[in-house]
Amino acid sequence: MCTGKCARFVGLSLIPLSLICIVANALLLVPNGQITWTKDHLSLQVWLMAGFIGGGLMVLCPGISAVRAGGKGCCGAGCCGNRCRMLRSVFCSAFGMLGAIYCLSVSGAGLRIGPRCLMHGSWDYHFQHTAGSYLLNRTQWSSCAQPPRVVYWNVTLFSLLVAASCLEILLCGVQLVNASIGVFCGDCRKKEGAPH
Repeated sequence: MCTGKCARFVGLSLIPLSLICIVANALLLVPNGQITWTKDHLSLQVWLMAGFIGGGLMVLCPGISAVRAGGKGCCGAGCCGNRCRMLRSVFCSAFGMLGAIYCLSVSGAGLRIGPRCLMHGSWDYHFQHTAGSYLLNRTQWSSCAQPPRVVYWNVTLFSLLVAASCLEILLCGVQLVNASIGVFCGDCRKKEGAPH
Protein backbone atom coordinates (compact mmCIF):
# COMPACT_ATOMS: atom_id res chain seq x y z
CA MET A 1 0.00 0.00 0.00
CA CYS A 2 1.27 3.49 -0.84
CA THR A 3 2.29 5.73 2.04
CA GLY A 4 -0.28 8.30 0.86
CA LYS A 5 -3.16 5.83 0.75
CA CYS A 6 -2.16 4.41 4.12
CA ALA A 7 -1.99 7.93 5.61
CA ARG A 8 -5.45 8.73 4.29
CA PHE A 9 -6.89 5.50 5.71
CA VAL A 10 -5.30 6.14 9.13
CA GLY A 11 -6.47 9.77 9.15
CA LEU A 12 -10.04 8.83 8.25
CA SER A 13 -9.97 6.31 11.12
CA LEU A 14 -8.48 8.70 13.69
CA ILE A 15 -10.98 11.51 13.09
CA PRO A 16 -14.11 9.56 14.12
CA LEU A 17 -12.24 8.01 17.06
CA SER A 18 -11.29 11.47 18.32
CA LEU A 19 -14.91 12.62 17.99
CA ILE A 20 -16.08 9.55 19.94
CA CYS A 21 -13.65 10.48 22.75
CA ILE A 22 -14.93 14.07 22.82
CA VAL A 23 -18.57 12.94 23.02
CA ALA A 24 -17.80 10.31 25.69
CA ASN A 25 -16.02 12.91 27.83
CA ALA A 26 -18.91 15.35 27.40
CA LEU A 27 -21.35 12.64 28.56
CA LEU A 28 -19.19 11.94 31.64
CA LEU A 29 -19.86 15.54 32.69
CA VAL A 30 -23.61 14.84 32.93
CA PRO A 31 -24.10 11.59 34.90
CA ASN A 32 -27.28 9.81 33.83
CA GLY A 33 -27.90 12.65 31.40
CA GLN A 34 -28.51 15.20 34.18
CA ILE A 35 -26.52 18.32 35.11
CA THR A 36 -27.58 18.26 38.78
CA TRP A 37 -24.26 16.77 40.00
CA THR A 38 -21.89 18.40 37.53
CA LYS A 39 -20.72 21.23 39.79
CA ASP A 40 -19.59 19.44 42.96
CA HIS A 41 -19.87 15.68 42.62
CA LEU A 42 -17.84 14.49 39.63
CA SER A 43 -14.64 12.48 39.99
CA LEU A 44 -11.23 14.02 39.30
CA GLN A 45 -10.74 11.74 36.27
CA VAL A 46 -13.79 13.31 34.62
CA TRP A 47 -12.47 16.85 35.23
CA LEU A 48 -9.04 15.98 33.77
CA MET A 49 -10.81 15.97 30.36
CA ALA A 50 -8.68 13.13 28.99
CA GLY A 51 -11.25 12.26 26.34
CA PHE A 52 -11.76 15.85 25.26
CA ILE A 53 -8.12 16.99 25.30
CA GLY A 54 -6.03 13.80 24.98
CA GLY A 55 -8.07 11.35 22.94
CA GLY A 56 -10.03 14.13 21.26
CA LEU A 57 -8.24 17.33 20.21
CA MET A 58 -4.70 15.94 20.45
CA VAL A 59 -5.67 13.05 18.13
CA LEU A 60 -7.83 15.15 15.82
CA CYS A 61 -4.67 17.05 14.83
CA PRO A 62 -2.78 13.96 13.51
CA GLY A 63 -5.99 12.65 11.95
CA ILE A 64 -6.39 15.78 9.83
CA SER A 65 -2.64 15.89 9.15
CA ALA A 66 -2.67 12.26 7.95
CA VAL A 67 -5.61 12.92 5.61
CA ARG A 68 -3.74 15.93 4.20
CA ALA A 69 -0.57 13.84 3.86
CA GLY A 70 -2.59 11.35 1.85
CA GLY A 71 -3.49 14.07 -0.68
CA LYS A 72 -1.33 15.58 -3.39
CA GLY A 73 1.95 16.93 -2.08
CA CYS A 74 3.01 20.55 -1.78
CA CYS A 75 5.18 20.14 -4.86
CA GLY A 76 2.90 17.73 -6.69
CA ALA A 77 4.72 14.80 -8.25
CA GLY A 78 7.91 16.75 -8.68
CA CYS A 79 10.82 17.55 -6.39
CA CYS A 80 9.58 16.45 -2.97
CA GLY A 81 6.25 14.75 -3.68
CA ASN A 82 4.43 14.52 -0.39
CA ARG A 83 7.50 14.64 1.82
CA CYS A 84 6.65 18.02 3.39
CA ARG A 85 3.24 16.87 4.57
CA MET A 86 4.60 13.49 5.61
CA LEU A 87 7.21 15.20 7.79
CA ARG A 88 4.48 17.27 9.45
CA SER A 89 2.48 14.07 9.94
CA VAL A 90 5.44 12.45 11.76
CA PHE A 91 5.38 15.17 14.42
CA CYS A 92 1.57 15.26 14.58
CA SER A 93 1.42 11.47 15.02
CA ALA A 94 3.88 11.61 17.92
CA PHE A 95 1.78 14.40 19.47
CA GLY A 96 -1.41 12.35 18.96
CA MET A 97 0.20 9.28 20.51
CA LEU A 98 0.98 11.30 23.65
CA GLY A 99 -2.64 12.48 23.78
CA ALA A 100 -3.97 8.94 23.37
CA ILE A 101 -1.63 7.66 26.11
CA TYR A 102 -2.89 10.44 28.40
CA CYS A 103 -6.49 9.45 27.63
CA LEU A 104 -5.74 5.77 28.26
CA SER A 105 -4.00 6.38 31.59
CA VAL A 106 -6.65 8.74 32.98
CA SER A 107 -9.56 6.58 31.76
CA GLY A 108 -7.91 3.45 33.16
CA ALA A 109 -7.51 5.22 36.51
CA GLY A 110 -11.16 6.29 36.32
CA LEU A 111 -12.19 2.67 35.88
CA ARG A 112 -9.94 1.41 38.66
CA ILE A 113 -10.90 4.06 41.23
CA GLY A 114 -14.58 4.23 40.35
CA PRO A 115 -16.94 7.21 40.46
CA ARG A 116 -17.43 9.70 43.26
CA CYS A 117 -20.88 8.99 44.62
CA LEU A 118 -23.17 9.18 47.63
CA MET A 119 -23.09 5.97 49.63
CA HIS A 120 -24.11 5.53 53.30
CA GLY A 121 -24.64 9.28 53.62
CA SER A 122 -21.19 10.42 52.41
CA TRP A 123 -19.76 11.53 49.06
CA ASP A 124 -16.50 9.73 48.32
CA TYR A 125 -14.63 7.36 46.00
CA HIS A 126 -16.12 4.31 47.70
CA PHE A 127 -14.63 1.78 45.25
CA GLN A 128 -11.04 3.07 45.21
CA HIS A 129 -9.80 0.46 47.71
CA THR A 130 -11.24 -2.44 45.71
CA ALA A 131 -8.41 -2.18 43.11
CA GLY A 132 -11.00 -2.42 40.34
CA SER A 133 -12.64 -5.63 41.60
CA TYR A 134 -15.96 -3.76 41.84
CA LEU A 135 -16.09 -3.97 38.04
CA LEU A 136 -16.79 -7.71 38.31
CA ASN A 137 -19.32 -7.38 41.15
CA ARG A 138 -22.34 -5.58 39.74
CA THR A 139 -24.32 -6.03 42.93
CA GLN A 140 -22.10 -3.32 44.49
CA TRP A 141 -22.98 -0.84 41.77
CA SER A 142 -26.44 -0.14 43.14
CA SER A 143 -24.89 0.91 46.48
CA CYS A 144 -24.25 4.36 45.01
CA ALA A 145 -27.46 6.25 45.74
CA GLN A 146 -26.59 9.48 43.92
CA PRO A 147 -26.09 10.23 41.05
CA PRO A 148 -28.46 7.48 39.91
CA ARG A 149 -26.81 4.72 37.85
CA VAL A 150 -23.49 6.60 37.99
CA VAL A 151 -21.42 3.41 38.14
CA TYR A 152 -23.01 2.07 34.92
CA TRP A 153 -22.52 5.49 33.34
CA ASN A 154 -18.83 5.79 34.29
CA VAL A 155 -17.91 2.18 33.52
CA THR A 156 -19.50 2.33 30.06
CA LEU A 157 -17.98 5.67 29.06
CA PHE A 158 -14.53 5.12 30.57
CA SER A 159 -14.41 1.67 28.92
CA LEU A 160 -15.27 3.32 25.61
CA LEU A 161 -12.46 5.84 26.17
CA VAL A 162 -9.99 3.06 27.01
CA ALA A 163 -10.90 1.12 23.85
CA ALA A 164 -10.82 4.21 21.62
CA SER A 165 -7.48 5.42 23.02
CA CYS A 166 -5.91 1.97 22.51
CA LEU A 167 -6.96 2.10 18.84
CA GLU A 168 -5.66 5.67 18.60
CA ILE A 169 -2.26 4.65 19.99
CA LEU A 170 -2.08 1.83 17.44
CA LEU A 171 -3.12 4.04 14.50
CA CYS A 172 -0.82 6.91 15.51
CA GLY A 173 2.04 4.40 15.73
CA VAL A 174 1.22 3.05 12.27
CA GLN A 175 1.10 6.58 10.86
CA LEU A 176 4.36 7.48 12.61
CA VAL A 177 6.12 4.62 10.79
CA ASN A 178 4.22 5.22 7.54
CA ALA A 179 4.97 8.96 7.50
CA SER A 180 8.64 8.32 8.30
CA ILE A 181 8.82 6.01 5.27
CA GLY A 182 6.98 8.67 3.25
CA VAL A 183 9.55 11.31 4.21
CA PHE A 184 12.45 9.21 2.94
CA CYS A 185 10.81 7.40 0.02
CA GLY A 186 8.05 9.77 -1.06
CA ASP A 187 4.58 8.72 -2.14
CA CYS A 188 4.51 5.81 -4.60
CA ARG A 189 1.40 7.29 -6.23
CA LYS A 190 3.58 9.78 -8.13
CA LYS A 191 4.93 6.80 -10.07
CA GLU A 192 1.45 5.54 -10.96
CA GLY A 193 0.61 8.60 -13.06
CA ALA A 194 4.06 8.88 -14.64
CA PRO A 195 4.35 8.11 -18.39
CA HIS A 196 6.04 4.82 -19.25
